[in-house]
Amino acid sequence: MSESLKCFTAYDVRGRVPDELNNDIAARIGLAFCRQIDAGKVVIGHDIRLSSPEISEYLCQILTRAGIDVIDIGLCCTEEIYFAVFEGEGNGVDGGIMITASHNPADYNGMKFIGKGARPISADSGLLEVAEKAGSDEWYQSALPQQPDHIGKHSKMPNKHLYISHLLSSLKKETLQPLTIVSNAGNGCAGPVINLLEQHLPFTFIQLNHEPDGSFPQGVPNPLLQENREETAQAVQEHGADLGIAWDGDADRCFLFDETGRFIEGYYIVGLLAAAILKRHPGATILHDPRLIWNTQEIVQAAGGKAVMTKTGHAFIKEAMRKEQAIYGGEMSAHHYFQDFGYCDSGMLPWLLVVQLICEQGTSLSALIDEQMQAYPVSGEINSTVADPDATIKRVEKLYSDGEKDYTDGLSVAYPDFRFNLRKSNTEPVLRLNVETRADTKLLQEKTEELLALILG
Repeated sequence: MSESLKCFTAYDVRGRVPDELNNDIAARIGLAFCRQIDAGKVVIGHDIRLSSPEISEYLCQILTRAGIDVIDIGLCCTEEIYFAVFEGEGNGVDGGIMITASHNPADYNGMKFIGKGARPISADSGLLEVAEKAGSDEWYQSALPQQPDHIGKHSKMPNKHLYISHLLSSLKKETLQPLTIVSNAGNGCAGPVINLLEQHLPFTFIQLNHEPDGSFPQGVPNPLLQENREETAQAVQEHGADLGIAWDGDADRCFLFDETGRFIEGYYIVGLLAAAILKRHPGATILHDPRLIWNTQEIVQAAGGKAVMTKTGHAFIKEAMRKEQAIYGGEMSAHHYFQDFGYCDSGMLPWLLVVQLICEQGTSLSALIDEQMQAYPVSGEINSTVADPDATIKRVEKLYSDGEKDYTDGLSVAYPDFRFNLRKSNTEPVLRLNVETRADTKLLQEKTEELLALILG
């Protein structure tokens, strides 16, 4: 995007500290973003990475020096920034910046950008211009006055009361029953929020890696990696818990484990939430990503809703949510988007809604999910590093030329009994493969192995 700044992705910033991202680079980018959206007041927050507090503090100094008011909410989950921006729109909040690199390695940091009303900022909606401005010394010097006429106000607002109240408002608290829940915060941002929610809920939390710790003593939290799931699964079994929950570093994704300790793919949670939400909102539109689709489409259609497929990635889905006026959107990667949460993704609302379903129906998570898993078994997302991703995709497309193709995001090919999606990652130099079948685990294994041999060959 910029000759001098290599840390921009399609919809955020991520780079190694300090070479690719540091105080000065973050300040340039943050000021360029504020000027791009003509912001007079923004919300700033940060995750638990060791470099995050210093980057956030310096960014606040530069923005106020440039005459911009800053509401500093300190350590928080990414979704708390979303909430603060859409909730504060009536009070003049124009946007927000979250200092986080999500699940990237510990020596990385990054920035996520939120426009007015919690609208996303991506390469299609101003991020290219932000990169161009931030990469220019001339622009930065002119945008940052040496003797400013007006200093912006820097106010700290660490109170999470409104955010917690909003989360709790999604529940029918009278239906909740005592449950035992394993919660694995991964030493990320989820722990403080669980502490506040626990005061209002009849649940006993078995807490793992609960305290925020940017040194990541157990490794960077990313429950999509199989090696990161065992601790949560074992704790569910050892404590006889009703379910387990694990979050990534900035807690915008939650991952669920049933009462046996089995990891539940995010794909099936999309179907489960879609069905529950359609009961409250008959005929509503549900968005889903192209990687795995059959289970979601079948459930939405059976419930009388409208299923709409959209490109993977939070910025793209949030734009589509508004365009389609969708009530809910879900990605198999465990991002879940809600209309009444400013069309943004939340790592707290999904598990709260699933727990309410368990209580209302007097059942278990496995009972809610088993039928879906048997009807549409999946490979799980498989990442492969290849020398030429585009050439690899073309080679696969040629060999599966007789299938029904879709190019919403990467290459999707469907046959009557199986389908797959192969796409380049938006944030990492890999190809991502997902395969699903119609109730045929043997075929799933055969086709997954066949595709991987082709990709890696």
